[in-house]
Amino acid sequence: MSDPAPREDVAAFLAYLAESAAPPVSALPVEAARLVMRANCTLADAPPVPLARIEDIVVPGPAGALLARLYDRRTGRSDSPLVLFFHGGGFVLGDLDTHHSFCTWLADTLDLPLLAVDYRLAPEHPFPAAPDDAEAAARWVAQEPDAFGFRVTGLIPCGDSAGGNLAIVTMQQLALRPAQVPVQACWALYPYVGGGTDWPSYRDFGTDFFLSSDEMAWFDAQYRAIAGDIRHDCLDGPIPPFPLLVHTAGLDPLRDAARAYADRTRAANVSVTQLEAAGMIHGFITFRQAIPSARDDCAAFAAAAKAMIAVDPSR
Repeated sequence: MSDPAPREDVAAFLAYLAESAAPPVSALPVEAARLVMRANCTLADAPPVPLARIEDIVVPGPAGALLARLYDRRTGRSDSPLVLFFHGGGFVLGDLDTHHSFCTWLADTLDLPLLAVDYRLAPEHPFPAAPDDAEAAARWVAQEPDAFGFRVTGLIPCGDSAGGNLAIVTMQQLALRPAQVPVQACWALYPYVGGGTDWPSYRDFGTDFFLSSDEMAWFDAQYRAIAGDIRHDCLDGPIPPFPLLVHTAGLDPLRDAARAYADRTRAANVSVTQLEAAGMIHGFITFRQAIPSARDDCAAFAAAAKAMIAVDPSR
């Protein structure tokens, strides 16, 4: 169990947010909220890591072309798994730029290629646009394993918050109807997994801990998901046999539901690595400058991911 007290740097960050008296995103027009998230990520996150290859590409989607960005520390990569990354933002906010710095860091740290997908956002494109796009991107990579100049040998859906939901949902859909390239693992950072709001963490951390219950209700109203649909409520979906990494934050309203999903997966005799950032808030992967200790949590996540797939250092 996590200590309910925030770390010193987390407490300082929360105090700064309280003193700024900025309106919550739920009080803003959607486009303004998106601008705020972009600005916050630019200010709060660490600088991007220089990589040998950062390339914007177009991926076919179910309703038209999707933008995506390929990250790789190598230009001459051989056969390799590929991390398929989906950004957070409540299915309403976020884009390739909000998580750009983290994606450069993760691709560099893991020495794996990473493809970030700019899926469609609500309210312009409500559910199931996001999971449809995520699954389509995964299947396109599997059908075109040599599209990047190296052979993709496995898929690793990965994401944070809403993107963690999309990573799990994509894994579940690929378990129900396998793609031409296998899923090797799934990595979810403080994911939204459904399960409603009747959780102690939702009550304990729904105010004054960055992600609020009011904001989550606002995201839900924009996204308009169908209750119980397994492409949204992961807890109601199948349990695939692929190794799962779940990294929760101790002061996150979503913490307990994500723990429950990890427990349910473990009970099905599937390999689960479960980490928790004690004293940490939701969204920490894009706060590595504002909350320096978040770097240690990201490093723990990367170490667990490396151990899970046994990365070949010669690749």
